[in-house]
Amino acid sequence: MNRIIDIYFKIIKVLEKYCLPILLFYIRFWMAKIFWYSGLSKIDSWQSTLYLFKDMYKVPHIPPELAAYLTTSAELICPILLFFGIATRLAAIPMLIITAVIDLTYLDILEHDYWAMLLGIILLYGPGEISLDYIASKRIHK
Repeated sequence: MNRIIDIYFKIIKVLEKYCLPILLFYIRFWMAKIFWYSGLSKIDSWQSTLYLFKDMYKVPHIPPELAAYLTTSAELICPILLFFGIATRLAAIPMLIITAVIDLTYLDILEHDYWAMLLGIILLYGPGEISLDYIASKRIHK
């Protein structure tokens, strides 16, 4: 029985060492892609974006123009940080906020829950070993 338990924990160690960094990178890439394309579509037609924020999105407590600028900026900056793994946990926060606002004020769909879970993983576990954050932390701790 002990032999089976040892094998099990060896498999877990291998998965954590080799598969977890790949999975975390894939999650970062996936979320960056979603938000990046959303940001690009906003700047592609800025007048439409302003119209949507004024008449459709109804972001609470923020003027529509400011909400449009903040959201678009976050959707273009945070994905770059996320992809490269720079200040990854901080980059995930505005993306989580945007996801929550979209879900609570405009469109409540299950996909937003998945986004929130994936961004939560990044926020709680960090970017993984395939990131500039990881490389920097290794150099700092030497």
